[in-house]
Amino acid sequence: MGTVTAGRKQPGAPGTPRNPAAWRNWAGNVTAAPARVVTPTSVGEVQEAVRRATEDGLRVKAVGSGHSFTAAAATDGVLLRPQALAGILGIDRSAGTVTVAAGTALKDLNRALAAEGLSLTNMGDIMEQTVSGATSTGTHGTGRDSASIAAQIRGLELVTADGRLLACSEKENPEVFSAARIGLGALGIVTAITFAVEPLFFLTAREEPMRFDRVTAEFEEHFAENEHFEFYWFPHTGNCNTKRNNRSQGPAAPPGPVSAWIEDELLSNGVFQAVNSLGRAVPAAIPGIARIASRALSARTYTDIPYKVYTSPRRVRFVEMEYALPREHAVEALRELKAMVDRSRLRISFPVEVRTAPADDIALSTASGRDTAYIAVHMYRGTPYQAYFTAAERIFTAYGGRPHWGKVHTRDAQYLAEAYPRFGEFTALRDRLDPDRLFGNDYLRRVLGD
Repeated sequence: MGTVTAGRKQPGAPGTPRNPAAWRNWAGNVTAAPARVVTPTSVGEVQEAVRRATEDGLRVKAVGSGHSFTAAAATDGVLLRPQALAGILGIDRSAGTVTVAAGTALKDLNRALAAEGLSLTNMGDIMEQTVSGATSTGTHGTGRDSASIAAQIRGLELVTADGRLLACSEKENPEVFSAARIGLGALGIVTAITFAVEPLFFLTAREEPMRFDRVTAEFEEHFAENEHFEFYWFPHTGNCNTKRNNRSQGPAAPPGPVSAWIEDELLSNGVFQAVNSLGRAVPAAIPGIARIASRALSARTYTDIPYKVYTSPRRVRFVEMEYALPREHAVEALRELKAMVDRSRLRISFPVEVRTAPADDIALSTASGRDTAYIAVHMYRGTPYQAYFTAAERIFTAYGGRPHWGKVHTRDAQYLAEAYPRFGEFTALRDRLDPDRLFGNDYLRRVLGD
């Protein structure tokens, strides 16, 4: 049987017992005090948790690793943690698919696939998330031709509000499959996902510092010439770091252990943690720190299997906002963002990240129906971020931007219904599958309406 942890009211008086079911997300900006936490070990236990919640008049939310910066998974009802539902359930080499339990961490999936000589086509740069959490919120990497992780889904299983287990694919319950690939947890509890995979391949990564004016002037050229292109702009400077990933014949030639430790651990995590802590304490020092930091990373080229190139460790905690813009407006919006920062009194210690994705056919995908560029802004955890994010959001929404579902934003259903042509299709399906909002919460009420 799965584990059930009962919650306890917290009066707030000194010395009162701490709620054993209290939950906090990775960034620490969202907390919840559920009535109980359930850790199911089988699909049957997920169904039972849903039925019991209905009987008790409680809402249900599944939560993965907590890497979302929004309250998408927060609840005062039943918090369902699927981590015990983990592992590969089956590989179909002829179909080029793998079926995996919903609570499997992406890092475990990547390693297991590599051991089988297989790989996802594309992925984001963090692999701590569960597969269900990552796909449900639209996690993506960067790609000219290959899209988000959710776009690689070929089937899924969903426990609905009435406790049924619904199998979904292009052939079976296709209207649910179409929407539930990025379902925000609003349609049910995902228990298994079938992904398209391909034989393991090599990527050669070329990382190179580049001036802001050059990379923005050549953005379309870099996009067209590379399978995966992204860059980071360091606020308060004219400096960027670019990364180009392209398939190669191999063999593997990873960074040497000393180089990898300097770049990925010392500069990107250890020193970066220290300078952000300094910047939080002394904001006036941030522009000078940024100039030094933006020059610290050097050019390098290496070759390895996909997940070792796409992903990197992220131990410096932050809060993030990311908007998806029509790709043709990305450079203009980024230049406006830079001009805004340059003339403001803001002090920004985190780089701004720019990535791309092709159009896809998922109703609530941030790339739904249009070629897309993503601009992500970050602030070190514990640093006031509202002024920066508000100013950035004003720029992004002027271009019809769509906020990442798992990252900080202030948009509501009225705005999002205009931004997503198929928004009404999703909400109508939600009305059919969950009319009583068993899987609802305050975040979904804001972004989907009620």
